[in-house]
Amino acid sequence: MSKLRIGIICSLERGAGSAFEKAHNLGLNGVQLCCWDPSCYTDQAVEQTKQASERHGIEVNTVWAGTTGKYVWDFIEGPSTIGIVPSAERGQRVEAIKAGARFAQRIGVKSITTHVGFIPEDPGQPLYGQVVEVLRDVAGYCNDLGLEFWFETGQETPVTLLRTIEDVGGRNLGINLDPANLILYGKANPVDALDVFGKYVRGVHAKDGFYPTNGRALGKEAALGSGKVDFPLLISRLKKLGFNGHLTIEREIAGPQQIEDIKSAIVLLRSLR
Repeated sequence: MSKLRIGIICSLERGAGSAFEKAHNLGLNGVQLCCWDPSCYTDQAVEQTKQASERHGIEVNTVWAGTTGKYVWDFIEGPSTIGIVPSAERGQRVEAIKAGARFAQRIGVKSITTHVGFIPEDPGQPLYGQVVEVLRDVAGYCNDLGLEFWFETGQETPVTLLRTIEDVGGRNLGINLDPANLILYGKANPVDALDVFGKYVRGVHAKDGFYPTNGRALGKEAALGSGKVDFPLLISRLKKLGFNGHLTIEREIAGPQQIEDIKSAIVLLRSLR
């Protein structure tokens, strides 16, 4: 990674134009377009995205394809509400992910990313086999469109994610490493996780946070550099692995403080060139 490519995650629901303008005003050259509402994947959004990307010279490195329905980001209801692991809404969520894939292809982006959910650690559970089969379908659909499918880290241990990738198979699978999520969910030290799945990392969320302090609630997300992620060491290890993707800043607050924290994150990340 001769030169860091730094971007931010932006919401498609708020308009593609504003997403690219925000990145441009911060002096960045990349975005991840995040969308939780498949109805936003319109012809108009396709054209607006293409025009804004060209106008500002900013690359979309992945479409973060969220899905509809109830999501509870904790350890109690999370396993039954997040991603495509829960069976109740799996069908419509798979269709939402496929809609995100079609949108990505139309705007010329080569990957989509999503949270699969709390993948069972026991591969002998019937649920694990069901998830693998569904992921084969989604990954195959993406492959037919010329896209990669990236797992966002978070709800599963690194070895569970590695096993899932191996069992799903296919050459178009990758990981969007969110180092903070591994900490927030108490799953792993993100630097050590690279020993397990480092060769699959295609993108990185530059996000920070703290480990959980009880068995029900996730740890707290924090401004970059103030949490438990060792970014100097993480980026050094990524370089050794030949990583050449984007570092996408994600700060899960809103308002003026979010912009100030993003600016501070840019300074920190650029200092690690």
